[in-house]
Amino acid sequence: MSDWKPKRFWTSSAVVETDGGYTVELDGRRVKTPAKAALVLPTRAMAEAVAREWDAQEKEIDPATMPFTRSANAAIDKVTHQHAEVADMLADYGDSDLLCYRATHPRELARRQAEQWDPALDWAAETLGARLQVVAGVVHQPQPAEAVNRLRDMVHALDAFRLAAFHDLVSLSGSLILGFAAARNWRKPDEIWRISRLDESWQAEQWGDDDEAVQAAEIKRAAFLHAKQFHDLSI
Repeated sequence: MSDWKPKRFWTSSAVVETDGGYTVELDGRRVKTPAKAALVLPTRAMAEAVAREWDAQEKEIDPATMPFTRSANAAIDKVTHQHAEVADMLADYGDSDLLCYRATHPRELARRQAEQWDPALDWAAETLGARLQVVAGVVHQPQPAEAVNRLRDMVHALDAFRLAAFHDLVSLSGSLILGFAAARNWRKPDEIWRISRLDESWQAEQWGDDDEAVQAAEIKRAAFLHAKQFHDLSI
């Protein structure tokens, strides 16, 4: 496999207003996505974040160091063209949400789940108008159709940029409710992430940390926090 990377070819970047939003120019040449679409961003703040990433490149371009650019590309090249499919996939989390499935034992784990997860479900009922029901055990039980459909409508209402961010907020946390909670500032993103990891934290307390699992979890945490930032920059 070739390890060739494209070279930096520009001197400076600039954020410019364009039809439908903002874009980034490199020495006057507008940046395009990998699919050759125009890189049109919804806010100046997002465009500035993308421009900073391009400015930070040195001799070679390293996409791994450009998370905002990668997220914007995904929103334009992928989510825009598969909006309904992505929205449906994420909305389906509502019928089997992580927060709804509770341990029956040990008691301490069940207590922690109730203590940390019930407030999120209460928030969703009050703020989103969707009350999901708690289930004992892991066997799937359908949620009330009215609540699921209401959540589905809210997911479909997200534009491509917010939906791209929302995809990671939901899939990384395993919870549609926590995805909405992060997007709508229920609590700080780090706290919401810790809430989503309650079961894993419990297992680590009982059996000790696994170095590979800790490293993988930290990568996911960083991605979750980035998704929150990207979501906020899209508004």
